Amino acid sequence: MFGACKSLDRGKKKEQREFLEKDLESRLEEAKKGKRKVFFVDAAHFVMGSFLGYFWCIKRIFVPSSSGRKRYNVSGALNAITHELVTVCNDTCINALSICELLQKIRNSVGVSEIITLVLDNAAYQRCALVTELAKNLKIELLFLPSYSPNLNLIERLWRWVRKDCLNGKYFEHFDDLRYTIKQSLSMVSHGKKKEEMESLFTLLRPEIS
Repeated sequence: MFGACKSLDRGKKKEQREFLEKDLESRLEEAKKGKRKVFFVDAAHFVMGSFLGYFWCIKRIFVPSSSGRKRYNVSGALNAITHELVTVCNDTCINALSICELLQKIRNSVGVSEIITLVLDNAAYQRCALVTELAKNLKIELLFLPSYSPNLNLIERLWRWVRKDCLNGKYFEHFDDLRYTIKQSLSMVSHGKKKEEMESLFTLLRPEIS
């Protein structure tokens, strides 16, 4: 699943293949049968600035831009089957407390009896004791990806789509405008307003890692 990764070396391909076969694919099969909820988790940091497109032009054009010091942070969890999106957003930073808030929102969104697996990378703030203890208390399984495996994290596609959907070729004079635009884009995903596009974007395909 998840698309090609031809540039991986042989050792990384083997590690990813083993992760898929031993850990992830069985959980996804259970999710398809309604026996488990699988969410892909990651954070995106949208920096305020000019998001340029490219075109040929004889005359030089100057585009205004902010300092880039402000950013809108989104910690998200994408349901692998339904494409439901759960988010925690702020304009400060993503840390262990943000992830704990996300875990609680995920548990609240699916109910107390559902089996939940979160697929996530090895960021330190996601592996710390505060997060792992809360996950244990909430009965949420944390399934950590092999190192350097963004190609296996389905939500990475969402961040690329958001940048294309609402940021590319845009200039935001005020930070509130940037934040509002990103919220609107994420809201369309959360409420199924882009259902057909999302189904195509998040198609589960096995990667070329043999």
